[in-house]
Amino acid sequence: MKDIKFNDLNIDDKVLQAIDAMGFEEPSQIQAEAIPVVLQGVDVIGQAQTGTGKTLAYGAPVISMIDKGSKLSALVLTPTRELAIQVNDELTTIAKFKKIKIMPIYGGQPIERQIKALKRGVEIVVGTPGRILDHIKRHTIDLSNIKFLILDEADEMLNMGFIDDIESIIKNLSKDRQTMLFSATMPDQIKRLATRYMKKETKHIKIVRNTLTVEKIKQYYYEVKAKDRFETLCRILDVDEPSSAIIFCKTKRGVDQLVEAMQARGYNVEGMHGDMNQNQRLNTLRKFKENNLEFLVATDVAARGIDVEDVSHVINYELPQDMESYVHRIGRTGRANKEGIAYSLVTPREYILLKQIEKFTKSKIKRNEIPTVDEIFETKYKHILEDVKQTLDNDDYKKFIPMATQLDDEYNLVDVAAALMKMNFDNEISFDYTENSIGNENSVRLFFTIGRMDKINPKDLLEFLKETAHVNAAEIGDIDILDKFTFINVPEEFVNSILSKSAGKKLHGRKVNIEVAKNKKGRH
Repeated sequence: MKDIKFNDLNIDDKVLQAIDAMGFEEPSQIQAEAIPVVLQGVDVIGQAQTGTGKTLAYGAPVISMIDKGSKLSALVLTPTRELAIQVNDELTTIAKFKKIKIMPIYGGQPIERQIKALKRGVEIVVGTPGRILDHIKRHTIDLSNIKFLILDEADEMLNMGFIDDIESIIKNLSKDRQTMLFSATMPDQIKRLATRYMKKETKHIKIVRNTLTVEKIKQYYYEVKAKDRFETLCRILDVDEPSSAIIFCKTKRGVDQLVEAMQARGYNVEGMHGDMNQNQRLNTLRKFKENNLEFLVATDVAARGIDVEDVSHVINYELPQDMESYVHRIGRTGRANKEGIAYSLVTPREYILLKQIEKFTKSKIKRNEIPTVDEIFETKYKHILEDVKQTLDNDDYKKFIPMATQLDDEYNLVDVAAALMKMNFDNEISFDYTENSIGNENSVRLFFTIGRMDKINPKDLLEFLKETAHVNAAEIGDIDILDKFTFINVPEEFVNSILSKSAGKKLHGRKVNIEVAKNKKGRH
């Protein structure tokens, strides 16, 4: 399985081009097993956890088999609008070079706009059962040419009471279609659904979930803006000073760019990814094992051959494409009964994925504040002081006393010592920090009268703020959704705009009141 590449799977060349542009080196297990079966026209049940790469597992072969300009050919049903948007985005990326039109259809969006888009023509629709059924009843969607039906997260649709809706939708489809059902679990109702509506020769692919022992691994995340990602990494390395760390990037290109940027700032670092030959990789790994290399930047594929006991830190410079990879990544630390630290740099847009990872790993990933320059100075100061004391204890500084005496004639020796310590400090610092703090230090915490009970998620809130106050997701800080209310950190310059333009507007049919939280911890 490990040796299979995407170009071994008979995927359309333009789809392969899109996968290559996404930077994925090789298929996940569900992708490697499902893609060939789907391409053969066989019905598939894919039993795999969320975050194992299911969308690409059905998206790559289905898009390979659809021609641009054909009638509506594929219908993907998802339990929530959040997942519909996410799947639509992924499929659009996969179809980038085939130029196939894909659209999401879900409740809470003007149905007239959806009707117009359907009339203009699309090849794939990703939708929630309720809204698809609504279009069927209005005769505004033509399902007569559907060749592919995909039920994504079928067990979640069962939990949310959509089984009857799904059956009603299926009855409107041709029996000649190819059906794909993806579900983390297989309760009896899902089995009955599969028996009733899928062909007898259906292939059942079950991916066994990797278990994760996290007792010895402390997991944290830093919320960053995309433009601050590299500086944040430098600040973390300057404060923590890991003895050895593996830093993960999602793509080969990402590894090369990060290694170049780190080397330019004096870090002892090399990279590993699939395009490097075996000798290069073995040489780099040997240096890392022998502690001649402090930092190793790698892709998930390249990291498989890494078996090093003393990795103190794993840093997810970018979150991986699937949650199984997160498990593999952080398992590189905390070995041999030692404690390990796993850090993830997360943009507001990736916050939902972070929450899915928490659920998947059944662990808590705590939020850390990005280190300030004052904290970096404090760390370096302690080390410089220790070095000076050690040098004084060793008596090997005496040959420099004549020079120090000469300086004593012109300067105060305390000033001289401070100047030498500054020179040492400058050598220790890798990044030219211009501000004491970055990130959300100057943000204001806002209180929203809407919460988990209103079925909202971070993406809903980001869209709400973009539509009402024209504030982009990249500007928004930490989002804490509680049962009845929510706290959101926003930069100071956007507070008045949000209070004047967003407060009083409706989200999920409910009027949202907004005000500045009374204290930083968010107790209102």
